[in-house]
Amino acid sequence: MYDTITVTGNVAGNPEFKVTAGGLAVVNFRLGSAQRRLDRSTGTWVDDGTNWYNVSAFRGLAEHIAASVTKGEPLVVTGRLRLRPWESGGKKGVSIDIDAEAVGHDLRWGTTSYTKQATGANASASPSSSGEAEDAWAAPGLDSAAPAVPVGGETPF
Repeated sequence: MYDTITVTGNVAGNPEFKVTAGGLAVVNFRLGSAQRRLDRSTGTWVDDGTNWYNVSAFRGLAEHIAASVTKGEPLVVTGRLRLRPWESGGKKGVSIDIDAEAVGHDLRWGTTSYTKQATGANASASPSSSGEAEDAWAAPGLDSAAPAVPVGGETPF
């Protein structure tokens, strides 16, 4: 039995994508989750170490990560936690692995643009009267042509 975990952190290196001999898409990357705490005596935030995770994803999720994620980007990763003891050259340790079930950019630190993958029924969707394919999942009242960032680069916050 596996525990499910959600971790926020930054990608330590570009994800490594490969396809196995059996045709399975796999991506692997390291995620660093810095721990910060408030030092009450000085009133400042101080770094309190970093936890490192080996993240793996498979099939379509692997392909989407490979196409969307690069080194340094902040992510939110949810998946199955695995702790693997290791021993090498007289040293012992534990590797912390996450088999990702969902991965997304951490929007606290910036914006992102989403492109829905056309699959199954969506790939053969018939055009609507306006000439565009209807998206059953689109939020009502949102203009898909609206810019992701306001003109002039200013944020509304």
